[in-house]
Amino acid sequence: MATDDVVCAVDVGTSAVRAALVTRDGQRLLQAREERGPDEGTETFDAERLWDGLCHVLRHITARAGRSHLRCLAIAGHVGQVLVDEQSRPLGRAGGWADSRGVREVAAGWPDAAAALRLTGRPAVTGGAVPLLHWLKDKEPSLHQRTRWALAPKDFLVLRLTGEVATDVTSAAYTLGSDVTRRAWDPGLLAIGGKGPEHFPPQHAATDVVGAVTAAAADRTGLPLGLPVAAGGPDGTVGAAAVAGSAPDAVVDVAGTTDVLTRVIASPEERPAAAVLNPYLTPGLWTCGGATGMTGGALAYWARLLALGDPTTALHRLGPAIRAVPPGSDGLSMSPLLTGSRFPGWNQNERGNLWGLGEHHTAAHVLRAAQEAAAYVVRQAVDTLMADDAPDHPVVLAGGPSRTPEVAQLRADVLGRPVHASSEADASLHGAALLALVAAGMEDNLRAAQTRRGPRLRRFTPQAPVAARYERLYRQWLQAKD
Repeated sequence: MATDDVVCAVDVGTSAVRAALVTRDGQRLLQAREERGPDEGTETFDAERLWDGLCHVLRHITARAGRSHLRCLAIAGHVGQVLVDEQSRPLGRAGGWADSRGVREVAAGWPDAAAALRLTGRPAVTGGAVPLLHWLKDKEPSLHQRTRWALAPKDFLVLRLTGEVATDVTSAAYTLGSDVTRRAWDPGLLAIGGKGPEHFPPQHAATDVVGAVTAAAADRTGLPLGLPVAAGGPDGTVGAAAVAGSAPDAVVDVAGTTDVLTRVIASPEERPAAAVLNPYLTPGLWTCGGATGMTGGALAYWARLLALGDPTTALHRLGPAIRAVPPGSDGLSMSPLLTGSRFPGWNQNERGNLWGLGEHHTAAHVLRAAQEAAAYVVRQAVDTLMADDAPDHPVVLAGGPSRTPEVAQLRADVLGRPVHASSEADASLHGAALLALVAAGMEDNLRAAQTRRGPRLRRFTPQAPVAARYERLYRQWLQAKD
């Protein structure tokens, strides 16, 4: 392989761990992927197994890297919490994005819940390191006592790679222990979990270099000793930055196991009441939005339940039959929220439902109903984020659905507004590469990196008769689901 300068991008999703070597101009030279189990990453997961998966994909690409000059590594990772002891060993099973341990207890334990929610930028009490620690105090006090650091999943991987403890300001916001407007730990918020700021990592910008690959990590991964490693960031935010950059009011839907809706805003005061407020990767900007709860994950669930394999295989096998299903799936509908709703409903007790099932329905109807239900959930989120905007304001779609024109068109018809499908389906991986380029000094800043390497966008506009039909179906779905 050529000796060009390259960076290593890593995307830790709930379904898989991926890594790629990326050139200065954004070309992927090598990439590898390792699937995670169906129970790894959503509610709880095995952090040691995650580390093993990362080592495997990194070893796979470094073994073929030849003389390429690797300059930096950055990780985009799903939200969650890994508690480790003094020796950086995980304590119990780590929490994923849907981990609700301690949520009720924290909601009841805050002296002033309204003030706490304002500081954390949350519309409701969500999972995070502080609720998990609060839960452990009563349920497993020995683990609570042994906890030295509370980390995001990608922060745990950075620790294993570098021996350094660090996080980014956006991941810190998901702990429920950070004052998001000051971008700093708040001792009062942390105290509800029985720990102080000394048990949480220093907060950095996502593009800051926070450590270098150790000899032990180099031996496990094949990475060069001393390779700089950036702080990284949450996969949804990093993916949004990759496809939409830093333009205020850009709205991005990064679709995967969940749909993560992000709107870039210039001031915290612009946040709708039901949306999460986060510091953005670009200094001086913010985002509002949130993860919806299971959408693509529900499609995967139904594909497995119907013995059709993974979603890609199922959609390939039943593609013509699914495309033949009319809007409304011949009376079949569902709620895909198998693990509770998040943005914008915030009901952790909500569960999936299937209704209208008749003997004339086939597997194709079920999968089409799952696609429609995912689009309805996204419609709720988009309407919340864009309540005061003109209906022709587009939504940028990234992730798996952006690869399929039929699904992108379905989103446009259900949303009733244009959808710009990104040519970069692996948005979080692409975003991690941009972070690494900036951290390596190969780009001045994230805005410049995205401007030069922004993906092509394909426009899908609502089809008037179909969109009108879906407008009625969406209203019916809201009533039935509630």
